[in-house]
Amino acid sequence: MIVTLTANPSLDRTIALSGPLVRGAVHRTAEVLVDPGGKGINVARVLHAAGHPVLAILPGNAGDPLLVALDTHGIDCLAIETASPARTNTTVAEPDGTTTKLNEPGSAYGPRTRAELQAAAVARAASADWTVLSGSLPPSVPDDWYADLVCALRATGTRIAVDTSEAPLLALSARFPEAAPDLVKPNSDELAQLTGADAAALEAAAVAGDTAPVVAAGRSLVARGVGAVLATLGAAGAVLVTAEGAWRAVAPVVTARSTVGAGDSSLAGYLVAERGGLGPADRLRHAVAYGCAAVTLPGTELPGPDSVDPAAVTITDLESRSPVLPHHP
Repeated sequence: MIVTLTANPSLDRTIALSGPLVRGAVHRTAEVLVDPGGKGINVARVLHAAGHPVLAILPGNAGDPLLVALDTHGIDCLAIETASPARTNTTVAEPDGTTTKLNEPGSAYGPRTRAELQAAAVARAASADWTVLSGSLPPSVPDDWYADLVCALRATGTRIAVDTSEAPLLALSARFPEAAPDLVKPNSDELAQLTGADAAALEAAAVAGDTAPVVAAGRSLVARGVGAVLATLGAAGAVLVTAEGAWRAVAPVVTARSTVGAGDSSLAGYLVAERGGLGPADRLRHAVAYGCAAVTLPGTELPGPDSVDPAAVTITDLESRSPVLPHHP
């Protein structure tokens, strides 16, 4: 089983336009989609679609539209009662794949709710292969809560993945190696935040075929106790760095419809491959295949296994500079 903890869940509303977004203009919508959201919930949705048992832990109250939506999707969840309903995040999607996101800060909750969420995660983690801590933290929750959670979860034996950004990410890294997770999934901006590198330079180098700066940044995190760094680089693909080596993935060219949930799908794809017994190169291959599939879908739709083609992803072992063929169990 995989447990996800989403501290700041949302009801995701995607408005698809029939033409470009024009500031100050009146637009007619082509389609409106509403789905349960928040990064951990997105991971749970992809894992569930792939047939993997998953439990989503989140703050929420009976009757909250978010919980109703999770039930509709068939996602097992454990909701800790809180004072307010989940936030609503709005995405405006243009026909060329450009997405504009309007994310609410989320509802504040106090130490009691936070303690109950942590207790629930620790209790379920004892029987979980992985526990995923994902997304932003709502107002009133301390920036270093993810660091506290990693330390609390460590004793359960679960492996821990973290995907967050900005202040919570910096607070987590400030407590490495004590709070270093088994997996982090930064994009180029987040990798720069973690290491002091320049985000634009990291991605520009990768686009030009030079992954050395990304690998160096990833290795600096591994040296500080992180088990694996899955760095997603948009159209430039992704790089995986562990103590054993480094690999680069190049994705096939696709027509992007929405980038919402692409990173979460990549993290889920990595976990799907890991639970299937695949090695690091094929974990990276599946991560990029799932992320690539996500951007071809409208709004907040997320990929299932039938829409994913790992064989179309090219993997290179960056130490031997040789291609890695897909493993077929």
